[in-house]
This record gives sequence, C-alpha cells and structure tokens, in this order.
Amino acid sequence: GLKDGRWTVLQLVEALGFCLENRDPQMRGRGIQLLSQVLLQCYSLLQEKEVLHLVLFYESRLQDSHVVIPSVLQGLRALSMCEVLPAGLAVSVLKAIFQEVHVQSLLQLDRHTVYSIITNFMSTREEELKGLGANFTFGFIQVMDGEKDPRNLLVAFQIVHDLIAKDYALGPFVEELFEVTSCYFPVDFTPPPNDPHGIQREDLILSLRAVLASTTQFAEFLLPLLIEKLDSELQSAKLDSLQTLTACCAIYGQKELQEFLPSLWSSLRREVFQTASEKIETECLAALRALSACLSRSVLSSDSEDLLDSFLGSILEDCRHHLCEPDMKLVWPSAKLLQAAAGASLRTYHHITHSVLPLLLEQYTKHTQSSQRRTILEMLLGFLELQQKWGHMEEDESALLSLQAPICSVVFSALLDPSVQLQLVGIKALTVLGSLQGFLSSSDLELVVDHLIRLALHEEDSQSSEAAMEAAGSLAPTYPKVFSGRMVPRLEEELQSEREESYHSHHSLQQRCLQALAAVSTHTSIVRETVPVLLQHLQKVQKETEARNTQDTISVCQSLHRVALQCQEDAEGCWYFHQMVVPCLLAIAVQAAMPESTHTLPGKALLEEEVLAAMIPVISAATTHLSPELAAQSVSHVVPLFLDGEVSFLPQNSFPCSFQPFGDGECLEAQRRLVALLMAFVCSLPRNVAIPQQERLLRELLALSCSCNCPFTATTAAKCFAGLVNKHPAGQQLDEILQLAVNRMEPSLAEGPRRTQALTLLLWVTKALVLRYHPLSSCLTDKLLGLLGDTELGPATADGFSLLMAESPDVLHKGCHADVRIMFRQRFFTDNVPKLVQGFHGAGPDVKANYLKGLSHVLNHLPKPVLVTELPTLLSLLLEALSCSDRVVQLSTLSCLHPLLLEAPQIMSLHVDTLVTKFLNLTSSPTMAVRIAALRCAHALTSLPTTVLLPYKGRVIRALAKPLDDKKRLVRKEAVAARGEWFLLGSPGR
Repeated sequence: GLKDGRWTVLQLVEALGFCLENRDPQMRGRGIQLLSQVLLQCYSLLQEKEVLHLVLFYESRLQDSHVVIPSVLQGLRALSMCEVLPAGLAVSVLKAIFQEVHVQSLLQLDRHTVYSIITNFMSTREEELKGLGANFTFGFIQVMDGEKDPRNLLVAFQIVHDLIAKDYALGPFVEELFEVTSCYFPVDFTPPPNDPHGIQREDLILSLRAVLASTTQFAEFLLPLLIEKLDSELQSAKLDSLQTLTACCAIYGQKELQEFLPSLWSSLRREVFQTASEKIETECLAALRALSACLSRSVLSSDSEDLLDSFLGSILEDCRHHLCEPDMKLVWPSAKLLQAAAGASLRTYHHITHSVLPLLLEQYTKHTQSSQRRTILEMLLGFLELQQKWGHMEEDESALLSLQAPICSVVFSALLDPSVQLQLVGIKALTVLGSLQGFLSSSDLELVVDHLIRLALHEEDSQSSEAAMEAAGSLAPTYPKVFSGRMVPRLEEELQSEREESYHSHHSLQQRCLQALAAVSTHTSIVRETVPVLLQHLQKVQKETEARNTQDTISVCQSLHRVALQCQEDAEGCWYFHQMVVPCLLAIAVQAAMPESTHTLPGKALLEEEVLAAMIPVISAATTHLSPELAAQSVSHVVPLFLDGEVSFLPQNSFPCSFQPFGDGECLEAQRRLVALLMAFVCSLPRNVAIPQQERLLRELLALSCSCNCPFTATTAAKCFAGLVNKHPAGQQLDEILQLAVNRMEPSLAEGPRRTQALTLLLWVTKALVLRYHPLSSCLTDKLLGLLGDTELGPATADGFSLLMAESPDVLHKGCHADVRIMFRQRFFTDNVPKLVQGFHGAGPDVKANYLKGLSHVLNHLPKPVLVTELPTLLSLLLEALSCSDRVVQLSTLSCLHPLLLEAPQIMSLHVDTLVTKFLNLTSSPTMAVRIAALRCAHALTSLPTTVLLPYKGRVIRALAKPLDDKKRLVRKEAVAARGEWFLLGSPGR
C-alpha cells in the first residue's frame, strides 16, 4: 500500500497502534518488527515530516525491553538511509544509541545493524557528526569495545579508518581508539570449514593494518607493540609486524621513528642474521628499505639531528666488518641488509656505496679462490644493479664513477677466470655496467666486445658461451655502432675462415658464430649488417657437396628465425628483414628445385623435410608483423611466383627452366615440395590483406593435396588450404570452395590409393572450421567420427583428434592471425564427446580402441576445470581405456587422470580399487613413458583421503619395489618418489 500511495506511513503506525502500545513486550516487538520491515523497503518514499516523527518514535523505543531493541535498530537503519532526514537527527540517533544501548550484549546481526547505522550517517551526515567533536569517537569506542565477530570487525575497522582519514576529532581518546583496535593485532583467525561468508584471515589482517598505519598519532603506541611482536617466537606475528612497519613508514617521519630506531634496527638485524625463513628475511629487508626511505624523505630543520646518517652509520658498523671475515659466514645476510638500505633512495645509495664498494674491491683482490671471488662479485653486482634503479650518475657524489677503473678491472678478471660460475657472474656484471650511461669508456667498450666474442666462440662451457651471447644482445641496442663495427666483422671473419682443425670443432665454431650473429641482432642498424652475412653463408653452404650441409642449413635458418623474432616489434627492421630474407630463401629453394641436368646438384639438401621445416618459421616470423600495406606489396610478388612462375622479383633469377609447382609431371615433384614455403607466407598474413587470385590458389592447393603421392607435399598443401579457408570471409565464395573440397574428399575417402591424403585434408579443413565455429564443421566432424569405425583409417583418424584440439605450430594459431574462437575446445567437447561415447558402446571389438584414443586426445586438451565437472560421467570410460593395449591410449589416459587425482580427490576415491590395480599393472608396461606416467599417477593417488587409501598401503608398497630396479633411471626416480609417499601415508602430521 505504501509503495502504491494508497497508504501513508502514519496511517500504518495508527493501524499498528494496538501492537505498538501493547503491554506485552513480545507483541510490541512484533509490531515494531513489521513497521521496520516495511520501512526497509519504502524508506526512499518517506516525507521529511514522516521521518521526523518516526525517528522520535524509534529513539523513545531504545529504552524499551531488550526483546524490542533488535527491531528498533532495523527501523533506525532504514531511517539512516533516508535522504530527507532532517538536520540534527543523525546526531540525536547516535547519541541515543550510545547512551541507551549496550551494543556488545546484542546478537551479531544486531551489532552489525548498529555499525551499518554509523556507516550510513558517516557517508551522508559527515559535518553534523563532526559537530559532536571527540564525543562521537568516544561513543564509537564504547560500541566497538569487545567485538569478536569477523563480519562485524571488517565494518568496525573501516569505520575507524574513516574516522582518521576524514579527520574526525579524536581528542583525548587517541590511545583508547588505538587500544580498541590494536587488541586484535596480530590477527589470529581461522575461517570455519564451508564458511558461507567467505571472510579470510588475510581480509582482517589488511583491514586492521589499514587502520594502524593510517595516522602518525598511533606511532608512540604502535612501534613498541611491533617491536614486542617481532621479538616473539610466532612466525605469523613477525610477518604481520614487519608488513605493518613497512606500511607505517609511508606516513611516518623522523619525529615518530627517532626514539625507536635502535630497537627496530636490532630486531631487523637479528631476524636476518638468524632466521631460517625466507619470507621473514624478505619482509625484514623490505622494512629496512622502508625505514631508510622514510628517513631520507624527512625535511630537516637547521637545528635537528640528521637521523639518516646515524641510522646508516649503525647499519655499516654492524655489517661492514662481516664482509671481511675469512669464513664468510655472515657475508650474505650483511650484504642483503646493506643493499636493502642502499636501495631506499639515491642518498642512502651514495652513503652506503662510498663505504662498501672500496672494501669489496679490496676483498676481491685479497681472496684468490674462485668461489670466494664469486661471492664478492655477486655482492658487488647487487650494488651495481641498484645504480640502474637510480639511472643518472653525478660525478661529485657517485662512488661508482670514482672507482671505475678498479671495478672494470675486477669484472674483466672474472671473465678470464677458469671458473664458469665466476665467469657467469662477471658477464652479468658486465651487462649492468654497460647499461649505466657514461660509465664505460670507448676503450672499455672495445674490450667488452672482445671478451664477449672470446667467451661466445671459444669458451668450452656452453653456459658461458650462451650468457655472453645474451649479454651482447642486451648491450647491442645501447652501443649499436660498437657492436656493428667491431663484433659483426669479427664473427663474419670467423664464419668464413677455413681451418685445418677437426670437422667437429670447426662445425661447433661455425654454429656458435651463427648463434652469436643472431643474438647480437637486437638493433636495426646491426640487423642490416648481420642478415647479409647469414644469407651469404647460407648460399655458400648450399653449394657445398658434403653431407653435413643439411645440418648447416638448418643452423642458419634457426639463426635467421631468432633475428626475425627480435625484429618483429620494430617496423623498419621487420620490413628490411622481410625484403632481404624471404626473396633470398625462395630463390635458393627454387634453384634447388630445378630439374637436374647432367650431374647431381649439391643444393638438393634444401628440399629435405627438415630443412624446409626450418625455413617455414623464418618466413612466418618475417611476415606476421608486417603492416597490411607492406604485406600486400609482398603478397603481390609471392603468389604469382607459385601460380604463374613469375620469378622477376627474386635475386639471381636466371633459372634453367620455368617454376611450376602446381604443374603435372613427376619431374616437378621437387618444385611441389616448395608449397611448404608458400604456406609459411600466405598463412601468416594479416586477415585484412587481400590475396591475389585466391580462388585459383585454393583450387590448386585442393587438387595438389588430393593427388600428390608425396605425403610431405600433400600435407603442406592441405595445411595451406586450411589456413586460407580459416581466414576467408564468410559468403558464397567460401561455401563453393568448401563444397568443392567435400566433393573431392568423399570419393577418395571411400576407396582408392589416396585415402590417407584425403583423411589428412579432412582433418585440417575440419580444424580450420572448428576454430571459427563454421556451420559445416559439425558435418565434417561427423565424417571423422564415422571413420573411427574404419579398420584401415580408424587409428589415424583417432590420432587426428589430437590435431583438432592441439595448438598447431605453423598454421591456424593466433600468432599467424588465424580466426580462433576463445572456447572452441569446450564447444567441441560438448558437441562430440557424447557421440564418441555412443560410438564406443556400439563399435566392434577391433575398433573400440579408436574411440578410446580419440576421446583421450579430446580430454587431454580440455581445460581441467571443465574436465572435473564432466568427470563422473566419463570416469568409467577412462578406466576402461587403461585396459586398452594401445600404448598411445594408455599414455594419453594416464596424463588425463593425473591432474584429476589432485583436483577431484573425492570423485576419484570412489574408484580407488580399480585405479590402484590399473596403475600397478601399468608400472610393468614395456613402454618406458607408460611406466613413468603410471608411477606418477600412483604417487598422485596419495592426495586422496587417507582413510580410503590405508587398506591398499601394504599392497602398493610391495608392488612399487619392483620398479625400484628398473633399467631406466627416470623410472627408478619416479618409483622412489611414489613409494616414499605411500610409506608416509597415515603418519602423524601428514
């Protein structure tokens, strides 16, 4: 009635008069409860005059029986949300509550109602409440004092935070307000199991910390409390204290900290020197950094003491001498403390490094053992990395600049040390020094490059070699002229040199040269120097007659691929690489594919599958990041090359005969293999780039994929066709080409010599359509499901389900701009797994394994949360799959079950008897991978409820004794881990 306007609230009060004035408190309570429930729904409809009368009524009822109070508070909560509440009534209500209601004697919900009333008034009537002065703060302290429920505490902590943040008067009640909140510190709360409120210990900790660290007025009370808790034995209390101290430093100054600095430093030092907990050490260092930063920020008056200098002096006094101890026991804790303080500000950095760096350099020279030198250099490296944080170096203040010569000398000597570990630290230090602007002189830079070349090419240990290459790559963008002018020519010279040493060592040196050329190509000006060298070497390798040129060609392609990836973010470098590399690769491949004349050409290595497979990612990476305009320019050359033999854009384009990869005849078999390179290019183009003669190209690819006898060529043609279909705009043209493909595949699948090629095409086209949710995908998937029952094609079709679900490395992935919908796997699962299960139950015994294999491939690629929800319906089938003799089915099913044992123990425990039996049987499989997977699952079984597993403990331990003697080390390792967990099952504390 109120909502419709048929009644007024005063009419409702009159109608309830008998209840509201009844002598029975229960009856009065019911009347007020009904009125309050109505107000909670209709408070926004009330008039100012109505609100005034209701507030006065409810205030008077606060003196009523305790039975009535909860309903009265609900009514006041409704009224506290009224926008038309007359001025002064908020103060009146709160005064009445503070005076008449003993809040902590109420039930949790009623106490929460009081906090809600206060919160509502604070958000809408701030100025009125501030008029109460410190009385409001005192009233709230009385309300909150003794609160224990975490739901209420979260609200109460927020109110205290707002009192402070919004500058309410605390008056003489600062200590009382601190006491009423700090009594909960540190928070000791464990949520009950299945807690519907979802309040975590961390929520309370953060909420309380926000209060304690919100004002400097708490400092004199809080800091002694934090020191006390830091000295306790409780790990959680120490962590909470340290994190709270760090938070407080954001608002404290010298005044607040001065009295407590010695005690704080003593506690922090003790914890870092003695603790075994990495977490506590980390928080101690963060707190020390925060303290030092706080003291650095403080503005000093002319007559005040500089606390920062004395504080840092204490740190240096207590830590510096440990850096000189011969046993080096406390070296790292001391270094960490010094670095934490130095990392607080530029001022602290200068203060600490002026004292510590000369000492470290002296200690490095003094110690001769590589292990000790490595420790000292790692400490030095920590201070060098801190300088990176501050960037610029001021000559008059920087200890680094004044020590440039000895620092460089120490780092260069580390690079010459026979210890690999010391070399690695030296390389890191070299990288940091190079990043410090103006630190290295031109002669130092030349020496840096020489060291990096020596380490990259001639250092026996591959770790040092790889680290040197990485360092060159990170420094090259900072000093492109030095690296392109000094390093690249040296690498080119080494690459071209003819040595008389053994093939293996010469080949290894060439490999490293190629890797180093790629690693240093991190700046466009350097790429312009390195790419011609790599291409020149590729052409040289192509002309060699030795059998090794296959591997050499692959190595060059791998280096080119790395360069391509490093160029992708730079438009200029990307286009330069594409223009240089793609035509060159196509030219030498076309040359190699030309029909032989009178003698065998050495370039035939370029047509081998491994070499073409290495060229594909180079072309793809060079194409994916092109702008649409430049990509269109390139595609106008490449597609006519393959369709019309248009070779004019290729370098060295005088070929003995025409290039016709889609032509007929056995003599063109070599040319047809180059469709792999076409695939790499066109399937990597952005979707908005138009492909010239696309319909003709699709028809040629379709014909080649169905008619070619070479499996490699047929597969690449099918992949290229699928890649183009996936990106093709929807419409009549796409429908026609797909219908043409279906018409070509169906007769070939039914019978004939090319059933395998037709299946390959079907799989790739299906994948292309599944990814983009095309309507025809379900029809093609049904064809695949039907082929699972085929005795000849069934096993290959089952493996094809892995292809449908997995990420493809070269086509049909997001990196090459394919149309991939976000939840295609879940949709495929929902649409097709029921059909797989149905097909399995209806299949003959000779083809049942095909359905299991297909199912396990689908489940293996499904997101685990989805799989867990479907587990009850599929588990019996998965257990049946473990009995299948096909090792691929076994392996796939085991890898599917392993995460489910960890994530769905309750469901899996219902089948524990079967699981134990199956896993133990498979630990004797003839296939090593199956034995390892079975042992991992047996290990994962221990995550099931202990009471379920205990009856099997003896049996499993006896059975796992056998794989302990397995001939394969990896199997023995898994057996030891699994058996150990089963031994501990049911032990105290497990």
